[in-house]
Amino acid sequence: MKSFSIVGIDEVGRGPIAGPVAVCSFCCNPEFFDTISIKTPLRDSKKLSKKQREEWFIYLKEQKELGNCDFAVSLISAEWIDKVGIVRSIQKALDASLSKLNIQDRLLGSSLFLDGGLKAPKEFTDQKTIIKGDELHPVISCASIVAKVSRDAIMARYSKEYPLYGFESHAGYGTKGHYNVIKKLGVTPLHRKSFL
Repeated sequence: MKSFSIVGIDEVGRGPIAGPVAVCSFCCNPEFFDTISIKTPLRDSKKLSKKQREEWFIYLKEQKELGNCDFAVSLISAEWIDKVGIVRSIQKALDASLSKLNIQDRLLGSSLFLDGGLKAPKEFTDQKTIIKGDELHPVISCASIVAKVSRDAIMARYSKEYPLYGFESHAGYGTKGHYNVIKKLGVTPLHRKSFL
């Protein structure tokens, strides 16, 4: 198993009123970004269209299969968010996503780059939190894209269970249409009661 020297971490789904929060840890070596063969610019997932994000996601999945990078996504449910709050839920997802990447074998000597206010466990001595990191550092951009596409896919699956709520279009965010449906039909087990 290949070892990687840089890790990017980002979360998606801090603000929605329904669905999980997702954190992705993405690792590679710096030269990975010199070999990218995709024309869509690499940037924060929010600045890409759905089609561009999916194009990136397919590319990154292929690269993972080739052993050129690795990533793991962890999700924490709405129920858990209501129980312990969003900050602790994000931390739990972050720690879980790192442990899925076999920290001990591959990551402890790595440089971690985290978006916004995120922090990794203390054993990662070389970590840097970067404001707007998902826009400024390519390894965080990759984490942002993987987290966003993974969470959106889960919300689309939930829309089959709850077809009247529109989860496939708003991904659980508090749009006017989403609030109108809640007024008519009430909340589902996917809703964050503490956010409503």
